Amino acid sequence: MGSGIDYPDHSTTPTITTTSGSAGGSGGRTSTAATFITPKTEPKLETPEVPPEPDKSQNPIYSFGLGAPVTDSDVTFSVPRSGVNSIQSEFNGSWGMSQTESVINVEENDDAPMDPDALALVLVPEEDELSIVDFPSRRKSQRSAELVRVTNLEIADERYFREVVRKTRMLFDSLYFFIMLEDEKRRSNVEGRVVRVRGDLKAAALMKTNDLWLNREKRIVGAIPGIYVGDVFNFRTELCVLGIHGQIQAGIDYLSSSHSSNGEPIATSVIVSGGYEDDEDSGDVIVYTGHGGQDKHSKQVVHQRLIGGNLAMERSMHYGIEVRVVRGLKYKGGASDKVYVYDGLYKITESWFEMGKSGFGVYKFKLVRMEDQPEMGSSLLKFAETIKTNPKEARPLGYYSLDISSKKENTPVFLFNDIDDNSEPMNYEYLVRTVFPPFIYQISGKGEGCGCVSGCKPGCVCAKKNGGEFAYDLNGILLRGKPIIFECGPFCSCPPTCWNRVTQKGVKNRFEVFRSMETGWGVRSLDLIQAGSFICEYTGVVLTREQAQVFTMNGEDSLVYPFRFGDRWAEWGDLSQVFQDYVRPSCPSAPQLEFAIDVSRMRNVACYMSHSSCPNVFVQLVLFDHANLGFPHLMLFAMEDIPPLRELSLDYGAAGEWTEKLPICN
Repeated sequence: MGSGIDYPDHSTTPTITTTSGSAGGSGGRTSTAATFITPKTEPKLETPEVPPEPDKSQNPIYSFGLGAPVTDSDVTFSVPRSGVNSIQSEFNGSWGMSQTESVINVEENDDAPMDPDALALVLVPEEDELSIVDFPSRRKSQRSAELVRVTNLEIADERYFREVVRKTRMLFDSLYFFIMLEDEKRRSNVEGRVVRVRGDLKAAALMKTNDLWLNREKRIVGAIPGIYVGDVFNFRTELCVLGIHGQIQAGIDYLSSSHSSNGEPIATSVIVSGGYEDDEDSGDVIVYTGHGGQDKHSKQVVHQRLIGGNLAMERSMHYGIEVRVVRGLKYKGGASDKVYVYDGLYKITESWFEMGKSGFGVYKFKLVRMEDQPEMGSSLLKFAETIKTNPKEARPLGYYSLDISSKKENTPVFLFNDIDDNSEPMNYEYLVRTVFPPFIYQISGKGEGCGCVSGCKPGCVCAKKNGGEFAYDLNGILLRGKPIIFECGPFCSCPPTCWNRVTQKGVKNRFEVFRSMETGWGVRSLDLIQAGSFICEYTGVVLTREQAQVFTMNGEDSLVYPFRFGDRWAEWGDLSQVFQDYVRPSCPSAPQLEFAIDVSRMRNVACYMSHSSCPNVFVQLVLFDHANLGFPHLMLFAMEDIPPLRELSLDYGAAGEWTEKLPICN
């Protein structure tokens, strides 16, 4: 342990406004002090109780006095804003955009030393050929200095905030994929080595320019509405956009002393990413090394000082203020080889100074996970990997089948039930591809196909069918939803590897049908499903409208009506909030769907997906094996990054004119 530290004398505790959801009321949403998102009802503002001062005698780091006792404060922060660094980027967009300058604001804490080696850098390994980011001295306005804790939200408010977060993430992902595709086009037209853009930085910059970042008007302490424990993110910039962690590089996010009501910094979140050799992470308990003193090789070369984020961590411990913990993990399957997982709230219970492994003094903080939280997302990621390797070793009881598809799918589909002895999904014939009536193919006749022997290129026949552009990028990600997509089919000369043959290649993720107390049966993936990626087809036996009416007259209720799925596809890739002249895709157009799908005898994994008004999966109509627009395939795509073991859900829509009952297989 190190020697005692002299602290400045402060007599007041930092003010934290508590925002609670109030009961009752059904009027329009009103403004809240928590975020610039508006909740359903007017929140209550309270000042939380300040916990007793910790025992200073047990730790030499507490060798100081506060002067006057810590007291409650009825005054909310009202402080001037200060500048921040900015990242400059240029975006060569379409839809009338010329070369446009965009700015990402990176918070600059006044307590932080100017020496860059003293910053808490937990860097994401970047790929080669990335563009260099400049940090000009121009100062921009930063986040609010008002600390707010949001508690006791009603169910309707929680759903509302989740929907706002979901749409913000969709916009970020859609922008990222669009930017990367545009950059790929640019690079293909230039000879020699070309520097690649950072799509995540450009996407975040465009959203910042259009005031689309969340939680900027208030600095939230604790849980953020709409963010779930276990949510997975591909980029640290996305954490900034959502207000989870406001630092693009620093591992400790905090309110600086110059903005604090009592002149002391307060930590709000940390990223645990293995950037410091003295870190210890056992899940519920973390020994977190303070920032500063490292060289460019992540080696400790000087003693750390109790300033900036280190002091903020100690002060948060002193006042009993919880911090959000995000873990950075190596993981294949996302947009990069690393993901960030929100693992919930932790309390800082101890802090001390000691010599680290490199022989230099470091500050350490013991973080203990708070109780009554969902299981950590990082643990679920690791558990899912174990299930994929040896399912019965990971779960000795509960598996009724290790492949209900009987090897018809590219990957096995597990059946798990640890609730009762129901094994109903094994009673149905597994159907990989939808069965259409024979007349569909007879009417279609010989369709028109492309002659791209080596693979489709822009301008070919299939591109023109899709309105002049392909629906997917080179990695098979759907760029934006369309009324209907024409993939290359049996009349095309392109190979099976063509980038316009995404859905017909089948599933690539490992799925598990599981018994649920809430939904009867549910579906979850053992892999991380990237936003915009193909999941599977919703299969069954197609019935015409007349056949479906006869079917329901006989008392059958196992029909799914495609027209009820609505136009959720239009949400994916909608860039209207960023580009004013963005037009929702209307070409190619699709007619009203007047058929039903019978899943009474034959079905696939999609049939067990539950209904949700805030789904993470949407239906995209696709044609490839015939040309009848009235009978497309129902292909399912991810609306967001879906972590392993999280349930997949669809919006089945409302009951229509054919029947009053909403048929869902669950």
